[in-house]
This record gives sequence, structure tokens and C-alpha cells, in this order.
Amino acid sequence: MNSKTNSNNPYLLLTPGPLSTTDSVKEVMMKDWCTWDDDYNNIVQSIRRKLVALATERTEKYTSVLMQGSGTFSVESVIGTVIPRDGKLLVIANGAYGKRIAQIANTLGIALVVLESDEMLSPDLERIQQTLSDDLAITHVAVVHCETTTGMLNPIKQIGEIVKGQNRIYIVDAMSSFGGIQMDIDQLGIDYLISSANKCIQGVPGFGFVIAKIEEFEKCNNQARSLSLDLYDQWQTMENNNGKWRFTSPTHTVRAFYQALHELEEEGGVEQRQERYETNHRDLVDGMREFGFKTLLADENQSPIITAFHYPENKDFTFQLFYEKLKSKGFVIYPGKVTDLQTFRIGNIGEVYKTNIANLIDAVQESMYWHTHA
Repeated sequence: MNSKTNSNNPYLLLTPGPLSTTDSVKEVMMKDWCTWDDDYNNIVQSIRRKLVALATERTEKYTSVLMQGSGTFSVESVIGTVIPRDGKLLVIANGAYGKRIAQIANTLGIALVVLESDEMLSPDLERIQQTLSDDLAITHVAVVHCETTTGMLNPIKQIGEIVKGQNRIYIVDAMSSFGGIQMDIDQLGIDYLISSANKCIQGVPGFGFVIAKIEEFEKCNNQARSLSLDLYDQWQTMENNNGKWRFTSPTHTVRAFYQALHELEEEGGVEQRQERYETNHRDLVDGMREFGFKTLLADENQSPIITAFHYPENKDFTFQLFYEKLKSKGFVIYPGKVTDLQTFRIGNIGEVYKTNIANLIDAVQESMYWHTHA
């Protein structure tokens, strides 16, 4: 499949989202939509069904609901809605986004335990098991699947087995992995999965979504700690009014997402998209290592979504100059987010193909030559 990326774009976004999209995704945003009209709301309903079908074969057990704002808005809508007043949340945090879930819970006044671990290490499964065994007040457990702080892919299957074995509710932030990594949330025991329009499904920013186990979600009426982020009420409004949102919806973004879902199907579904992302990742890592760049994570912990690299040992290296040089050649990368180490990150997702990665590696070589000979 050839890239459809608009050649008029000044650069390719090699980030964990927002990311480079196709011409056809952007073009559908040129039409205006009425939020009350059935033509638009039928699209919303189709999106909701397609999301559930992407998430599991047991579609009768799950539903989906869309929520305005960035992915963090959807995370907060889940944390603020599904945990009862007497509930308690365990957050497994080995990066900035796990810590953000804990910050949300703390801000909302939710009883909280945080199992924080090194950003470069996979979560300690025995520690999770012991914590749940020791603290019977814990009702919900939350973890980030792809922790884009580092590119870590957390073991949601093994964590899920522990969580469900202890009869707790399982929340997975799959913001940067859903649509790009195959999964079946019923098999994984996930009760609430959270993601965003502008990640692996390759839409544009404007809303997130939650795929929820109906049996659990039905218990959440009148639990929300926010009016606008009341996920249960949003769900009920969409269920009872043919996809109607409670407040003004991001119509152009929704239409773009619908097109992006169609293009995901055209590509061959999540399986083929994951294969493309994994090819991008392998080529990126192999090429960067040829120039002496070292990956932050061990290969077995690395996702195909985004890769963190240490700064090179060259004392003259400065990230900002490196960034500007790559940008001038048509590539935008990401600064590092690890607490104590000098790193930068390169994303592999979006409308990015093998030839794009090869061109990036050539640009890196030229930029490093410039660094050493300036």
C-alpha cells in the first residue's frame, strides 16, 4: 500500500499523535455537519459499532461512547465516572501517563494507591498481586498499555489475569495502541478501554472514546464527579437518541474518524496495520543503531508505536539543532520525557511507510555528519 500523505505537508510527523494523516481523511472535513441531523448521527452510531467490533469478537458484551476533548479528557471521564464514592483505585505507573491517571484520581478525591516503578522496567507482577491481596478496599485497577514516555509496552494480559483473578474492575489506557496492536478486550478481561481519535486509527484530534463492558457500565449511573465528563450520561444520551452527543460535538473530527476507520479496513485491519508499524519500528531501530544511537528500552519491552533513544556520546550533540536539521529535511520528531536521562523519541505510527523511514535514516546520517563537521 502506498502512502496517501498530502505532499503539500511541510513535514512528516514522527510522533505518538497527532500524526500524519491521508488526504482523504483531511478532505472529508471540508463539509459541515449538523449535530441534530440523522445523516451525522448515523455516522456516530456506525463508529460506535465499528469500535466495539475492533475491540472484541464478543460484541454483545460491550458498548462504546465518544467524548469530546483530548485523550486525557476521556481518561478523566472514566476515572471520574466508573469508580463509586466508596471505591479505591490502584494505578500501575511506570511513566508519565500512568502518573497522570494518579493525578486525575487525586484531583477528584478518589482513594488511591500508586504502584510506581522505574520508567525503563516492566511492572512487577508479584507486587501487583500482593497489593491486591493485602488491600481488599481496592475496587479498580488502571494501567497504560503503551507508555509513550519511553515506548514501553506493558503486559496487559498478565496484569489482567491478576486483576480478574482478584475480582477487581480493570481499566486500560490504550491511547497509543488501540487500532495498531491486535487485542481482544474480552479475552484480556478489560472492563474499560480508553483511546483517542488521533492515534493508531489515524484520525485527527478532537475526541476520545471508551469501550466498556455493559454489565459493569450499567452500574455507574449518578457516580460522575463532573457534568461535562459524565461518561455514563454521555452513553445514555447516545444510546437513547441515535448517537446524539449531550453537548456540541466535534463534527468535522468525527467525520474524519469515520473515513479513517474505512481506511483501516482497506489496509487489512489491525493485523496489517500492526505489521506496517512493526516494520517501521524494525527499520528505524536498525538504521539508528548503525549510527551509534542506543535505544532506551530492552527490545523485549519495546512497542512498535514510539521508540526512545539516548543522546549520542558526541559531546557537541544538541537535541534542538538535531531537531531543526531533521525538520528542515521534512521530519518532525519528539523530545524525551524520561525523568533523569537525555533522550529523544521517534514515532512509527500514522501515515508512515517503509520508504519514509528509509528517508528519515538518510536525513539522520546527514544531520549527524553536520553535527560532527560544523
